Amino acid sequence: MIQPGIKNHLERIVTPELTAARIGSGLVEVFATPMMVALVEQTCLESVLPHLDQGQGTVGTLVNVTHCAATPVGMKVWCDSQLTLVDRRRLVFSVKAYDECGLIGEGTHERFIIDSAKFQAKTDEKKKLNCQ
Repeated sequence: MIQPGIKNHLERIVTPELTAARIGSGLVEVFATPMMVALVEQTCLESVLPHLDQGQGTVGTLVNVTHCAATPVGMKVWCDSQLTLVDRRRLVFSVKAYDECGLIGEGTHERFIIDSAKFQAKTDEKKKLNCQ
């Protein structure tokens, strides 16, 4: 049973591939907001993986974060997460992102526990629909 309080910490170095200019979310060579969100999601996912039953995973369903400071290429960034709420399959995390100069983002992230095989099968069924 997953309990609130689980924490995690992930770090990475900002490379040109992680910049707003490179991924198309902006025109400047700074750590892109979508890449910060990806770091948030990865940090939260990895925090609960050891606590899940075999065959389970989680999917992100809500991200509510600010990105309050820019980070240049070459600087280290990291995310700290803490699981604050478990409501059946719903997991809510408090997240903070930093670079070497201080806070760059913060907020909450929500994930749901899934049966990975069932989730994938259900999603693959969409290919058979004519949704045009």
